Amino acid sequence: TSHVARRRPDALFAGAAEGRVTDIPELSLTAVKLSHDSTGAKYLHLAREDTNNLFSVQFRTTPLDSTGVPHVLEHTVLCGSQKYPCRDPFFKMLNRSLSTFMNAFTASDYTLYPFSTQNPKDFQNLLSVYLDATFFPCLRELDFWQEGWRLEHENPRDPQTPLTFKGVVFNEMKGAFTDNERIFSQHLQNRLLPDHTYSVISGGHPLCIPDLTWEQLKQFHATHYHPSNARFFTYGNFPLEQHLRQIHEEALSKFEKIKPNTAVPTQKPWDKPREFQITCGPDALAADSSKQTTVGVGFLLPDITDTFEAFTLNLLSSLLISGPNSPFYKALIESGLGTDFSPDVGYNGSTREAYFSVGLQGVAEQDVQAVRDIIDRTIEEVLQKGFEDDQIEALLHKIEIQMKHQSVSFGLTLTSYIAPCWNHDGDPVELLKLGSQVARFRQCLRENPEFLREKVKQYFKNNPHKLTLSMKPDDKYFEKQTQKETEKLKQKIDCLSPKDKKQIYEKGLELQTQQSKAQDTSCLPALKVSDIEPTIPLTHLEVALAAGETPVQYCAQPTNGVMYFRAFCSLHTLPEELRPYVPLFCSVLTNPCFEEEEYFRVLVTMSAQELSNGVPDSGHLYAMVRAGRTLTPAGDLQETFSGMDQVKLMKRMVGMSDIGRVLRKLPRITKHVLNRDNMRCSVNAMPQQMSLAEKEVEKFVQNVGRSKAEWKPGHLSVVEKPAPSGSSGSTHISGPRVLRKLITDPTFKPHQMKTHFLLPFPVNHVGECVRTAPYTDPDHASLKVLARLMTAKFLHTEIREKGGAYGAGARLGRDGMFTFYSYRDPHSTETLQSFAKAVDWAKAGRFTQQDIDEAKLSVFASVDAPVPPSDRGLDHFLYGLSDELKQVHREQLFAVSHDSLVAVSDKYLGVGRGTRGLALLGPENAKIAKDPSWIVR
Repeated sequence: TSHVARRRPDALFAGAAEGRVTDIPELSLTAVKLSHDSTGAKYLHLAREDTNNLFSVQFRTTPLDSTGVPHVLEHTVLCGSQKYPCRDPFFKMLNRSLSTFMNAFTASDYTLYPFSTQNPKDFQNLLSVYLDATFFPCLRELDFWQEGWRLEHENPRDPQTPLTFKGVVFNEMKGAFTDNERIFSQHLQNRLLPDHTYSVISGGHPLCIPDLTWEQLKQFHATHYHPSNARFFTYGNFPLEQHLRQIHEEALSKFEKIKPNTAVPTQKPWDKPREFQITCGPDALAADSSKQTTVGVGFLLPDITDTFEAFTLNLLSSLLISGPNSPFYKALIESGLGTDFSPDVGYNGSTREAYFSVGLQGVAEQDVQAVRDIIDRTIEEVLQKGFEDDQIEALLHKIEIQMKHQSVSFGLTLTSYIAPCWNHDGDPVELLKLGSQVARFRQCLRENPEFLREKVKQYFKNNPHKLTLSMKPDDKYFEKQTQKETEKLKQKIDCLSPKDKKQIYEKGLELQTQQSKAQDTSCLPALKVSDIEPTIPLTHLEVALAAGETPVQYCAQPTNGVMYFRAFCSLHTLPEELRPYVPLFCSVLTNPCFEEEEYFRVLVTMSAQELSNGVPDSGHLYAMVRAGRTLTPAGDLQETFSGMDQVKLMKRMVGMSDIGRVLRKLPRITKHVLNRDNMRCSVNAMPQQMSLAEKEVEKFVQNVGRSKAEWKPGHLSVVEKPAPSGSSGSTHISGPRVLRKLITDPTFKPHQMKTHFLLPFPVNHVGECVRTAPYTDPDHASLKVLARLMTAKFLHTEIREKGGAYGAGARLGRDGMFTFYSYRDPHSTETLQSFAKAVDWAKAGRFTQQDIDEAKLSVFASVDAPVPPSDRGLDHFLYGLSDELKQVHREQLFAVSHDSLVAVSDKYLGVGRGTRGLALLGPENAKIAKDPSWIVR
């Protein structure tokens, strides 16, 4: 690629001619650094043989209040622009493109707009939409109302109902601040860097968002979203010249250079440490309500634009906290004083000056001082002992493996990795030269064995810019937040004149009308269904038998010399009472000392804490899993392994006085899992590594051994079915015919169940599931397109735009489970009604051929999402899906029509057609409490 990059690009960009072209062999890429002559816009292109090309544009956005102006702006610029004035071109493009990624992010001090696609025409289309959105947005007042905040009647059609706050960002941030980890991390940054933009909440605080005005929003755009304050990034194998030309013509040529006043000054260092106490909501899932305090200590570190110092401190931080042998893990986690590290532990390089923090969560209030003492003592011990050479080597080895591992979203990883440093005018190319940083690090250690200890002394022992932050739960936290919101609302309403009130009512109606109006999207560029490849490339697989009968699938791929091994174990012989402990078994299996009871307790406590911390963020996933629980035998297992049942079981375990009882179950699970009669394996590696791989797999399988455990089938039965292979007509699979053992439960009967998990969040997560047709059924393709159609054309408008939820949609699993969901939703039973309305809408066929084509594009974008070399052939290995079956399914997708969509919505989703499961995670709910068909947990 480097010779392509060395041709002089468009003369309007300076840089390539001055030798700003750098080969970075460790990442197999060539970097080209440019700047735009007339506006000063900065540009970085990374040429690499990768078809998944990415573009991003990033602006330095440095707010000085917590109204969330950069965040509301990020949402509002995506609501229509000069060239593309339709409402919401961003969501519309999701269905007019084969993009592999499209999003936007607001960080503390920059806003980033990335997309990626494998199709050159699609790249140009998306680039055009992104450039117009960021540089020439409409920023209409109604869009600001919808996305930011507004006063609106509870029922917008009835002016007698009370006025409330509504808005997408307002609700999103209300949801975000139900997450205690988020509250802690936010305060840590705000208090450690109090002088400038880092002391405010860039995403917006729910109580400050209503202070933002439309005028302020437009002003912020004018000063921050300018080429002189922008950094453009492209990655992949498409030609650079074309990108440069399009960016210049469609955006940059329309601007003059300005001096953006957006730089972040350095934080003034403190002369003595500081302390703060904050409060948060109680953890509804906590095993021990007296142990819910979090305490952490943060240290300010140097500027992230000093790339080698940043690299060194990042590594040092990993040595201090990563893995069971690190000093802070041993001292803090094994002390048993808390459940897990405090949030945001370790090195944080996202602000101009980095910081390091370490602490514990799940601590009793009286133990806070003990935790602080341990932290100080551990720093002293590290100064005395330093680090073992093999620990440092293991970490460097891990970095080198990570450099070789190719993910499909490599472009996205890179743009996110360089964004903070580049944002403060650091050199992104230096940052990518990981090989030379590792080499320089090794050299520093050789020349000065005290190198790391000196850093510990300088930045941790003798650093007065040190913050101790403790956070404890307040039972009335959510009540107080609601009270403050009510006061804020009253304050806003008290200033309104009768004329203002009338205007609010009319604006509310206008917004409703606009949201319901059919939109003309003809101004937006689009790919056609005919742009989609009709056939898929075949992946060649070889199947062999190890130790005589364990099937192993080999797939030769360009993996950069890394070998990927997987073993798949069937659990059908496992007694039912042991099933709930399988996830725990998996998480401790690779931990060498889990057999010691005290150590095991630490692992259980950490897992439980991580699970319950994840509930606010993934509430919709828990609701969907729960809703499907009673509909298929696999659904029940899914709930046991990864649903709310698992979260609650882990919480109960933490409170057990005799944890040994659980520990003694694990060797029994081992007997069933590590049994080569129930196992099959797969290997992805370079062709020249295969013979070595075969020897290693043979050794592994021989060592696994066989279980003598007698299998009592109970109500399960095993069906033997040949996997697709060369002998059964698959051209791309060679080797002996393999029988797969498929487990079914012939006694299983699906039944309806509705569950409400009471959780102290101010928002809901809703899920509803129906059993439909699985992957190999011809109807599956129509249902798959239908799920996308409903999401884009009905649910998104009803539940997000009108209802104010952060997200909503429908999806179909390979097993034929059709699921509706909503995320961070102010409504509950109304949302369930919207799901039913979506079915009526589909049965009535209220969609056009263009809607169907857009839904197909969206489906194909995920069907054809790029697969990394390490994962090719996995569909066959895990699910028995050969490329032939996928090709048949592909042809069925192309054939989906208006008639077939109406037919499947009636056949499977109509009232009384299929058994349904419903689930809700969220606050007290009067309607549901009165309804005896709901179980409240």
